[in-house]
Amino acid sequence: MNVFRLAGDMTHLLSIVILLLKIRTMKSCAGISLKTQELYVIVFLARYLDLFTKYFSLYNTIMKLVFIATSISIVWYMRYHKVVKQTYSKDQDTFRHYFLLLPCFLLALVIHRNFTVTEVLWTFSLYLEAVAILPQLVLLQTSRNIDNLTGNYVFLLGAYRALYLVNWVYRFFTENHQLRLIPWLSGLVQTALYADFFYYYIKSWKNNEKLQLPA
Repeated sequence: MNVFRLAGDMTHLLSIVILLLKIRTMKSCAGISLKTQELYVIVFLARYLDLFTKYFSLYNTIMKLVFIATSISIVWYMRYHKVVKQTYSKDQDTFRHYFLLLPCFLLALVIHRNFTVTEVLWTFSLYLEAVAILPQLVLLQTSRNIDNLTGNYVFLLGAYRALYLVNWVYRFFTENHQLRLIPWLSGLVQTALYADFFYYYIKSWKNNEKLQLPA
C-alpha cells in the first residue's frame, strides 16, 4: 500500500458513488453505457476470484466486495429498475462490447505471469478493463451533451487508472525494481483512451462551459 494506490482506490470508489448518486437520486442513467457497466462486472468477478483462496487484509477484502456489489447493483438498476431503465440511451449505446471479450481472453492465455486459473483470469481482467470504457466513450461522443455527474464519473474513472500507473512506477523504484509489464501496458492503453476526454473535460472546466465532445 502507498499513497498513490490509496488515492487510486478512493478515486475509483468516488466515481462509483457519483454514478450511484445519479441513478438513485435522479432516477436516471441517461448518458451511461450499460455495456461498459456489464464489462466492469466481468472485470471484477474475474479479478477478485482470489477472494475464495487468499486473504491479504480486511481493507483489501472490503474493497473487492464493494466493487463487485456496486457494479452488479448498477447493472441491475439499468436493466430492471422500472424507472431508471426507461432513461437508458439504448439507441446510442451501440458499441458491440462482446467483441472485446474473446480477444482479451485469448491474449491472457498467451501473455500472463503464471499459467493458473486465477492468474489467467486476473490478466484477462486487466486487458478487459483497459478497453471496457470504449462503449461509454462512444456513447458520450454520440450524445455529445454530457451532464455534470456523468462527466465527473468518467473523469474520476480515468484518474483512478492514471493514479494506479503512478503506483506501479513508485513500486518499481521501492520494491527491488520488479517489472510489471502487464499492468503497466494495460494501464497505459486505458489512460490513453481517456486522453481526448480529459482534454475536453479540463477545457470545459477552465472555461466554465458545459462539457461537449466532438462528433
